[in-house]
Amino acid sequence: MLTSSARAHLPQRPLWLCRTCAHPWPCGRAKLALTRSYARNPVGLAVYLCAQLHEAVADLYAISPLETPDSGTLFTRFIGWTRPGSRRMP
Repeated sequence: MLTSSARAHLPQRPLWLCRTCAHPWPCGRAKLALTRSYARNPVGLAVYLCAQLHEAVADLYAISPLETPDSGTLFTRFIGWTRPGSRRMP
């Protein structure tokens, strides 16, 4: 379901930085592409991002257990921006 635009801004694991722009993933361009790709399926977007969040937590903890971002920060980064009325929408 991802468009070529979304594929261009995929995460570089295990750091979870954008492969294209090196910003924390999902970067602004990835958010825009994901929003477009899942425009008719917001639940699908949430499920996809929840899975990505789960993978990111495991990766980030594995590479640096003492410096893993807190759960609130990761939630906002991966999922919080998708909520209706969120100020963090792309």
